Amino acid sequence: MIYFKKNIIFLGILIFFLCACKTPDKNSNSSEESENSYNNNCQKTCCENSRTKRLLKKIQYNNTNNILNDSLHLLEPNSNMRMAYIPEGIFAMGSSEPNMALKRELPQHQVKVNAFYMDIHEVTNAQFSAFVEATNYKTISEREIDWDVLKKQLPENTPKPNTDVLQAGSMVFFASNDIYNLIDISQWWRWTKGANWQHPDGPQSNIQNKAQKPVVHICYHDALAYAKWCGKRLPTEAEWEWAARGGLKDKVYPWGNLSVEKGTPKCNYWTGIFPTQNTKTDGFDGVAPVMQYEPNGYGLYDMAGNVWEICEDWYDENYYSSLNIAEIQDNPKGPKTWNYPMEPMDPKRVIRGGSFLCNDSYCSSYRVSARMPYSQETGMSHTGFRCIKDITP
Repeated sequence: MIYFKKNIIFLGILIFFLCACKTPDKNSNSSEESENSYNNNCQKTCCENSRTKRLLKKIQYNNTNNILNDSLHLLEPNSNMRMAYIPEGIFAMGSSEPNMALKRELPQHQVKVNAFYMDIHEVTNAQFSAFVEATNYKTISEREIDWDVLKKQLPENTPKPNTDVLQAGSMVFFASNDIYNLIDISQWWRWTKGANWQHPDGPQSNIQNKAQKPVVHICYHDALAYAKWCGKRLPTEAEWEWAARGGLKDKVYPWGNLSVEKGTPKCNYWTGIFPTQNTKTDGFDGVAPVMQYEPNGYGLYDMAGNVWEICEDWYDENYYSSLNIAEIQDNPKGPKTWNYPMEPMDPKRVIRGGSFLCNDSYCSSYRVSARMPYSQETGMSHTGFRCIKDITP
């Protein structure tokens, strides 16, 4: 049943979270050493929504493995996005820890991936602003909701809400102490009119001094448009997981098996008890600027936590179990269409990596095998993306 509240919460948009996360059994028995903290030189710049050049201050990057200049710097000299070389390889995709994983991560299976280049961090507000400045693109969250499109994703005969409900907006996280369970996510997620990538917390907010934070409130179509503009594409989830593992074999996290809660901060996640208490021991409350933690073995930053990252693949709840695990999957592109029984009419894509809202008390989606469905029409305040580029002979 769909409820439309005056402050706008579409169950068709919300439900996909209900089974997205679960509290895993903690079973980290690794003795890996904790890493040294990483001190990056990412500049904090002031930005104005209509002034891209103020956003695009040149970022100073530490040396990482096999760096390639991004095509964006050809469009705007002050932007210096870089890409890391990801070698080809065969790996075990999915989880080998059934007590930690959701069913959608099983069974583990062998996958072959060709070499490619990947953005070393998530696309930032500065970089997305360059795209908007050049193309006048308007994201889905900035457009009024088309009822003729939306009603196809809802149960038949769902009544049309009033016009106020169909105004442009996006899903925004609000911390709350008034929580009665961890099932009803409307307690901390709200459909907010006027929320979009330029106003991430609602119409009164902006992205000033947030140039180097990942752009959020991005849906699949927005990410795809950006990727095409700069001559790239979105990663498949096989490519994403191979890159996130950073050359490590069958580990739980991009850094190994050491619990996220042990040693120095390894990623931006919810420290404390979700969603009522965030101790901020990772250094941030909410989305963090890119490159604040150690990169993985391939020189990629923030492959765990911070913001979820959109992949090219359709989401199928049973995709892994449909594969012949006796065969190596050669550069898989995912299922032919989506399959998510809880919302069978709402097209879903795969998102990876977890976000600043992940915590073992609620979910642990900063694991490299974690995967989740994401409405391809919806923007949210904890979801962004990064791109890859094929290697041509």
